[in-house]
Amino acid sequence: MMISVASGKGGTGKTLVTTNMAASIGGVELLDCDVEEPNSYLFFPEMDERESSDCMVPIPVIDEDRCTRCGRCSDFCAYHALAVFPQKVLLFPELCHGCGGCALLCPEGAISEGSRSIGRIHRGRSGEVRLLWGELFVGEPMATPLIRAVKAEARGDLVLVDSPPGTACPVIEAVRGSDFCLLVTEPTPFGLYDLSIAVQVVRGMDIPCGVVVNRSGIGDRGVYDYCKKESIPILLEIPMKREIAELYSRGVLFTTAMAEWRDKFVLLLERIAEEVESR
Repeated sequence: MMISVASGKGGTGKTLVTTNMAASIGGVELLDCDVEEPNSYLFFPEMDERESSDCMVPIPVIDEDRCTRCGRCSDFCAYHALAVFPQKVLLFPELCHGCGGCALLCPEGAISEGSRSIGRIHRGRSGEVRLLWGELFVGEPMATPLIRAVKAEARGDLVLVDSPPGTACPVIEAVRGSDFCLLVTEPTPFGLYDLSIAVQVVRGMDIPCGVVVNRSGIGDRGVYDYCKKESIPILLEIPMKREIAELYSRGVLFTTAMAEWRDKFVLLLERIAEEVESR
């Protein structure tokens, strides 16, 4: 089963929920797909079997000797990654989506496929938790190929995906293929607004969802009323406690210091399994 943890808003506690859930359950794979700023691994300092590799994406290679500057490749490219000039063809690799269409259309066969690295895929193990996370190179605009590559390495029976914030393409790629999406929110007007957008996204992808309310006890009842109206189950509430915030700020899993919460995260998994089976 693959469970993605998402939200519509940054800073709601996705990593808090994902890391503590993984540590409480054990025997899971934790995928940090927030590749622009991965931080789940920081909560597992006792890590072994660590290794890394490059994430390669395809790009066109132009044979200038065979190229006749006909311009069909640049006319085809929807992302303007190619510009044809009388003396040279310019490639903007950061804009290329690696579809390969330019090579197929080239009448002279002057375009072949090369590759370049956009980031790193890291792997490690901490006790019963296997960690995978991507790290996008600074300046790279497209996170989705790296997210796809990280998810392709998942092989466990239970996979937890820590998704990026927001509801744009990286989130959709991270959530894609999940059996269940756990939406983390906070009981504030900002939290409610972004939660409602995230719900539209996962429902559009036909993925069942439930809500974790983090920092409960602040704000108002808007999130609770919305979930009741939309028949979205609230599966867990994490109170606004200074102790939890202090532990998190030091990179410590709060379930290690507050042992009673381990059972609550195990119960959370059981409730998710019931929601999936009831579909």
